[in-house]
Amino acid sequence: MEGEVRDLFNEAWTPELYRRVREDLDRRLDCKVPFPVAESPLFLSEATLRRFGDAAEEILAQLSDPAYLRKAESAIPAPLRDGPRGPLPQCAQIDFAIVRGADGSLQPRLVELQGFPSLYAFQIALADVWATLLPTLPGLARTWKLFFSGLDRYRALALLREAIVGDHDPEEVILLDIDPDSQKTYPDFAATQRWFGVDPVCVTKVIREGDTLWRWKKGRKLPIRRVYQRVVFDELERKRIRLPYEIGAPMEVEWAPHPAWYYAWSKNSLPDIDHPAAPRTLRLSEIDAPPEDLPNYVLKPLYSFAGGGVNVDPTPKDIAALPPEQRDGWVLQEKITYHPGLRTVDGNLVMGEVRMMFVRPDAAQKMTLLLNLVRLSRGKMMGVDFNKNLNWTGSSVAIWS
Repeated sequence: MEGEVRDLFNEAWTPELYRRVREDLDRRLDCKVPFPVAESPLFLSEATLRRFGDAAEEILAQLSDPAYLRKAESAIPAPLRDGPRGPLPQCAQIDFAIVRGADGSLQPRLVELQGFPSLYAFQIALADVWATLLPTLPGLARTWKLFFSGLDRYRALALLREAIVGDHDPEEVILLDIDPDSQKTYPDFAATQRWFGVDPVCVTKVIREGDTLWRWKKGRKLPIRRVYQRVVFDELERKRIRLPYEIGAPMEVEWAPHPAWYYAWSKNSLPDIDHPAAPRTLRLSEIDAPPEDLPNYVLKPLYSFAGGGVNVDPTPKDIAALPPEQRDGWVLQEKITYHPGLRTVDGNLVMGEVRMMFVRPDAAQKMTLLLNLVRLSRGKMMGVDFNKNLNWTGSSVAIWS
């Protein structure tokens, strides 16, 4: 998977090296990272990453087709369908499993997608740490790259700032989430605030007066002109939080992205994608009986994050237990065989998943592939909850030279 570069890195790796990574990351973010950060980046060739990027671009082209967008309206809750939301979201994520193709090459296999933000600022900080540290190791003194689309770090940050802040005063833009200080993603919020001047604000602290939203900051009442939307709606529903405003009501505020995109581009889109990288996906509400080869499928809820509610070994009984009125919120997706191609220092093999991360400033007609996020796993599934007490797993980044 990673050849000579992996050998050089593993020979140079020590617990002290990893300690330096964590300390430098905490220093850059000015906070402790509460989730696992893997002991290594993922080294992939530029050709492999281009293959993943091309697949992501092709899938996004299908999602951006006017015919698909009209069809996706039915997935959007009625209160969110009206009002300006732009031709495309400002953020989108395409998650690929790394699999071994029939020809031996590394290939992308679509896991899920979302018209929603991800850890953009955190990933840049993590890549900065590795790009600074790797050249100090024997044989790895080279320029390490993270950004796609021909972007350097300066232009990538400028593009991300434009997508998040638009042309507003950053004090009049907020990063909106539920109790952001307690979220595992807070390190990303901290970096976003540090680099772009956008404060994280809890949904319960927003004030609505007429068609305008406001917030308090150090004794000053400030208007909210733009919202960097980070609220995960299944968390909102699970915690039964009452908002001080009605989602979807007409207001003098810009959304980046509009909440409707959370539903329009989601796991609900998977059955409609026709691409070699896309496994067969069935809407539970559209089948009369489970497929005969059910053990080859995973049962997934449409609107959950971090693997919540996923059943990797569903049975007919599991499916029958879902009430008919809830089945439009579930899909069956063909299982994916991950390639365990990252070899650790102690000889274990680790699987990887690469998230291709897109942004779009308001004035742009198409989305730009910006950077990536990697999740490494030795467990049955990706995600922190499925890899507890396992080293060389967690959040990482794919880089190349």
